[in-house]
Amino acid sequence: MKVGTLLHAASFADIVGTIAKLVKLCTLRITRDKLYFILSEQFVSGGIRIWCELPQGHFCDEYAMQGVTPEANEIYLELCPENVLRALKTGQSARWIKLKLTNKHTPCLTVEVELPSVGSYQRLVVHDIPVTIIKRRNWGDYTEPEIPNFDVSITMPVLKLLKNVVEKMKSLSNYMILSANQKGEMKLSVETDMVAINTHFKDLFNPSWKKDGGDGGRQDKGISQQDPTDFVQARIDIKRFAQFLSSQQVNPNRVICNIIDSRLVHFYLMHDDFSLQYFMPVVSS
Repeated sequence: MKVGTLLHAASFADIVGTIAKLVKLCTLRITRDKLYFILSEQFVSGGIRIWCELPQGHFCDEYAMQGVTPEANEIYLELCPENVLRALKTGQSARWIKLKLTNKHTPCLTVEVELPSVGSYQRLVVHDIPVTIIKRRNWGDYTEPEIPNFDVSITMPVLKLLKNVVEKMKSLSNYMILSANQKGEMKLSVETDMVAINTHFKDLFNPSWKKDGGDGGRQDKGISQQDPTDFVQARIDIKRFAQFLSSQQVNPNRVICNIIDSRLVHFYLMHDDFSLQYFMPVVSS
């Protein structure tokens, strides 16, 4: 497999950097049209799920791949995104960057970086990143997570502002209550034996999701029917939420928060070049 010259190496590095701040290991799925970064932990034991989707045409001016068979024309690799990020950072002033799947005693994702010439000397830097090839029989473990009915869907405030609030709350408790309603209101709450703190955001937008469209969003089975002023809440790990907010190396066009009451929080980042879904389970009280 060869994934040719990256058109937007800096943007690709920012996306990989976001993934690297969230997980130590992930799966890279390669298809004819798209690249995917996937994490699917055991949700029942408090794990998270990540589904990041990148159209290859937005990042590569050359692209060639051959999967297992013509019918199963895909490749699945387990890798450390931090290693990929380090390799990409050496190419900040590169003339071109190429990604290749190679076999150098062990399967590797090889990153070739051609730096600007010095005099008559060409400079080529090669990084061999060890990867694990995921067998076809296990591909079913990496399907796109099904999106259920949400009780509320709301756009999030400016992430930098939200991050500052959460960082202050993080010193008070390990958990917080994230709640929102269909009237554009969101609340962050921390309560201990000594103190109770609430931060209230108003005039946010409640998107109306439609299958295969509507606000550019991923398809949704609909928002459950309820009084729009009623708050839906989820008790979440505040450190994990802070990590998610701190991980962003890109500027998404919009970040939507979807909540199933006391069961699940789903964050959906929308950008012109990619989309990222982050599923966070709730913590029982």
